[in-house]
Amino acid sequence: MTVNKIAVVGAGQMGRGIAQVFATAGKQVVIYDISQAIVDASKAAMEKGIAKLVSKEKMTQADADALLSRISFSADTEYSDVGDVDLVVEAAIERLDLKKSIFQKLDKATKDDCILATNTSSISITEIASAVEKKSQVIGMHFFNPPVVMKLIEVIRGGNTSDEVYETVFALAQEIGKTPVTVSEAPGFVCNRLLIPMLNEAVELVQNGVASAEDIDTAMKLGCNHPMGPLTLADFIGLDTCLAIMDTIYEETHDSKYRASLLLRKMVRAGKLGNKTGEGFFKH
Repeated sequence: MTVNKIAVVGAGQMGRGIAQVFATAGKQVVIYDISQAIVDASKAAMEKGIAKLVSKEKMTQADADALLSRISFSADTEYSDVGDVDLVVEAAIERLDLKKSIFQKLDKATKDDCILATNTSSISITEIASAVEKKSQVIGMHFFNPPVVMKLIEVIRGGNTSDEVYETVFALAQEIGKTPVTVSEAPGFVCNRLLIPMLNEAVELVQNGVASAEDIDTAMKLGCNHPMGPLTLADFIGLDTCLAIMDTIYEETHDSKYRASLLLRKMVRAGKLGNKTGEGFFKH
C-alpha cells in the first residue's frame, strides 16, 4: 500500500513534529485539534521553528515554503474530510478514553483500507483497537520527542493488526528517514519500559533525600555518560506524561516496581509538569 496523504490528530509538540517529518518526506499532511485557537497556535509555532532553520541556513526559504505548503490545519473534531487519507496518526494525550473516542470517529470517517496508527507511549494497541470495526488497520507508530530529530520509531502490532498494515508502516518509517524497530505489544513497549522507571527512581532519590536533582543529573551524565540527566529529561518529556506511563505499566502488570513515586504524583497535582509549565524539577 502506498501512503501519500496523512492526517495527524493532535497539534501539540509531538503532533506537529510528526506532521513536519511526513511533510519533509513529500507527504501531504493535515493536522487536527479541538479548537481553532489551538491549531492557530500550532501553525505559528511550526512556522517559527521552520523560520529558525532558514535563518541558520539549515533549510532554504524555497524548501521551507514548499514544506509548509504540504501542511494544513483543521479544528474539525468530526474529521469529516479524512475520507481520502491513507494513514492517520493519533497523537493526543495519554488517556485511553480519549484515544478510543478519537478512533471511533476515525473508524467511521476514513476509507476501509486507511491505516489507523497511534503514537501512544504505553497504552495497549489492542485495547485502543477494541473501539473500532476495522481492528486489523490499527497499529502503534511511536515517534520520539522531538520527532524531527529523533531517528527511532517503535512499530507495535496489536492483537489484530494485519501483516499488510505492519509491513506498510515499517516501510513508511524507513521511507521518511527513520529507523523502525518491531515491538510486540507490552506495557511501555521497549524504550519507555526501560526509561520511565529509571526516571521514576531518580524522583524517588530526590523524595528520600539521597541527593539533589542537580547532583543526580550530574552523576548520571558524568558517571553513565548520559547526554541529559534523568530529571532534566523527565521535565522535557513532561511529568504528567511520565506519571501516565508509570500508571499504565503498573495497572497492566500489578508489579510494585512500576509504582509511581509519590513525589512525582504530588508535582503533577501541583501543576509542576516541567518545560511545558515552566517548572518541574528545574525552572524553565
